[in-house]
Amino acid sequence: MKQSMTLIPTLREVPADADVKSHKLLLRAGFIRQNASGIYSYLPLAKRVLTKIESIVREEMDKAGGVELLMPALQQAELWQESGRWQSYGPELMRLHDRHHREFALGPTHEEVITSLVRDEVKSYKRLPLTLYQIQTKFRDEKRPRFGLLRGREFIMKDAYSFHSSKESLDEVYDRIFKAYSTIFSRCGLNYRAVIADSGAMGGKDTHEFMVLSDIGEDTIAYSDTSSYAANIEMAPVTATYVKSGEAQQKIEKVKTENKKTIAEVSEYLNVNENQCIKSLLFKVDGRQVLVLVRGDHEANDIKLKNLFEASTVELAEAGETKEILGCEVGSVGPVGVSNVEIIADHAIEAIVNGVCGANEEDYHFINVNPGTDFEVTRYADIRFIQEGDPSPDGQGNILFAKGIEVGHVFKLGTRYSEAMEAFYLDEGGKSKPMIMGCYGIGVSRTLSAIAEQFNDDRGIIWPSAVAPYHVHLIAVNMKDEAQASLSEELYESIGQQFEILFDDRQERPGVKFADSDLIGIPVRVTVGKKAMDGIVEVKNRKTGEVIEVQTEKLLDTIQSLLENN
Repeated sequence: MKQSMTLIPTLREVPADADVKSHKLLLRAGFIRQNASGIYSYLPLAKRVLTKIESIVREEMDKAGGVELLMPALQQAELWQESGRWQSYGPELMRLHDRHHREFALGPTHEEVITSLVRDEVKSYKRLPLTLYQIQTKFRDEKRPRFGLLRGREFIMKDAYSFHSSKESLDEVYDRIFKAYSTIFSRCGLNYRAVIADSGAMGGKDTHEFMVLSDIGEDTIAYSDTSSYAANIEMAPVTATYVKSGEAQQKIEKVKTENKKTIAEVSEYLNVNENQCIKSLLFKVDGRQVLVLVRGDHEANDIKLKNLFEASTVELAEAGETKEILGCEVGSVGPVGVSNVEIIADHAIEAIVNGVCGANEEDYHFINVNPGTDFEVTRYADIRFIQEGDPSPDGQGNILFAKGIEVGHVFKLGTRYSEAMEAFYLDEGGKSKPMIMGCYGIGVSRTLSAIAEQFNDDRGIIWPSAVAPYHVHLIAVNMKDEAQASLSEELYESIGQQFEILFDDRQERPGVKFADSDLIGIPVRVTVGKKAMDGIVEVKNRKTGEVIEVQTEKLLDTIQSLLENN
């Protein structure tokens, strides 16, 4: 492709509304343009990268036994009402009416559509297992779109769904697609981790997220410093053991703590460690109130709480609700004397001796509080976030944290959707049973952005060869020079027979061409300059910055070697 014939509108200045590297670089390098908040046009360079990512996805999904189809983005409300997600999915679901006042949604995902399709077409165990996938634009009305393509309202996604007659069959396909995902992200050149995750609004259990390691990631990964264990911080179990001190229990006492609301303020005022304090929080679990206790130096984990109760929704009670139920402001809440709500405590609470907690009275706290003596706990459970330095749940090493960008997610859905939507099959004995389902997603446009976020320098993007928009960027320093123009045209033809090539044939200053080339980030740059008459060109490795002179007869071999190492 000649650069004069395509659309690559590079920018010298960093756009004011871009706040992460990938967003800045994709805008500056002419890959994307914003149409509205969270909605982007993919310009020719980005489209080529997307096509390559999609090709890798298709190749590996096909090898894993998937079959591609395409479903409608416009989905009937009735299907979402069948699954029970029409209301529970929340405001992110883009709802609309047609001219006949029928309700529809722009699909953020396709569990409902695929389940309705398969229930109507597959009736026997003989047709199972079946794995279907698509690559399609999705829509989610994000409250705060940010980071360019990493969190948008319109995005490109690969979603796959598998249907089974046994859990063993689901396990087999799940493992196969898990390996396919690992291959996909490795082929894209990404530094990633597969981590244990929560299924969220999707439902189901046994899920993994594929996280690209990045400082701007919105998710925190807890991983072992000595093993391959990794989990989303929301899901990492705490295996730490807590031992009570040999200190004798003291008599509970109420003390004045005027204007001391936080754990830090109370512990400093009373001259005690934060780990001797009891943090008490009122939660609403599927609408009912639960008082949650964690140690002062720990944080309550709402996902663990949700899973403990097998609840649909878990949220902190508002300040007004807390005062109405417990008679005090949030900073004074404690478990002593509470009998009108269930009390759930983290395991660490059980080991506290002579602790500190709120007195359910403004500006007062209790000291010398002892669980089992001064208050009763309904149930002890692991309900806190894991912390750096905690033992790794697999028993190997200790936990460290890293930030990650989620680019893929695999779920074992079970019968969550098939039972709700009556997707049944007849088994060998003629008995009707719900299909067992799996779900597997990859953010294709997000993967593009994650690659740009992970591979760049102060001059621009550095695309891995497998997903680069072109393999070679050919630059003629001076198109008015006959020797340079002639050799450039010859190389454009010869290189183009073996590699994808972008030829900068513009009437621009050399400095502009070189700056644009670094910004765009094509792996190999070939510059035709003053030594064109001698058949010598400059070859630059974008990844390392190394520049060498090469005779044109050796150019193809040089390019091949550089691409194999990128």
